[in-house]
Amino acid sequence: MSKAIFITGTGTDIGKTYITGLIVKKLAESGTSAAYYKAAMSGNDRRADGSLIPGDALFVKNTAGISQSLESMCPYIYENAYSPHLASRIEGNPVKLSVVKDGFKRLTSNYDFITMEGSGGILCPICFDEARIQLEDVIKELSLASLIIADAGLGTINSVVLTAEYMQAHHLPVKGVIFNNYHPGNIMEDDNISMCQYMTGLPTLAKVSQGDTDLHIDVDVLKNLYDEVK
Repeated sequence: MSKAIFITGTGTDIGKTYITGLIVKKLAESGTSAAYYKAAMSGNDRRADGSLIPGDALFVKNTAGISQSLESMCPYIYENAYSPHLASRIEGNPVKLSVVKDGFKRLTSNYDFITMEGSGGILCPICFDEARIQLEDVIKELSLASLIIADAGLGTINSVVLTAEYMQAHHLPVKGVIFNNYHPGNIMEDDNISMCQYMTGLPTLAKVSQGDTDLHIDVDVLKNLYDEVK
């Protein structure tokens, strides 16, 4: 039976894709078949033939060293670096929840562990005009628990607590927090992490420093964070 988890964050550009790449790499290096998935990907460059390159998917594929095809990693790819609801308003091809679910289900037939990354923070709108789809609707549709990725620096207490409180209020289970851009021995960052643990009750699963090529978490602990796909 395939297992999966969702990766969300406290906002945009806090390192979700970087951390996701390290997670998938850890799983793949343990000998399991690991896959990456994302419902909608914005801010992508074009190839010479005009087709869009799914940048986040390519980064994870290269970081983790997996053979999964780029085409199976993300059903909706946009050029503009906007929220998917706005990017699709400009470019067309709005997100359909059924298409996202079908792509996810296909992966469950071929991979042991699926790591699904969100767009932006938990409140990111995925579609607005044709249908009202929030990121949380995708999570609920696939019955996934989440990990929160956060920056270790100044301001993270507020963003972590607000994210965790919102997810709790909306019945979105969270397994823990991974802090990015961590500087070992930094008194403020260590205090930030302690305060986030105290105020949310969520465990800190790992601390990632800039340039890390390995996620410092036991692989069996990591695997146990994943739930069987329903």
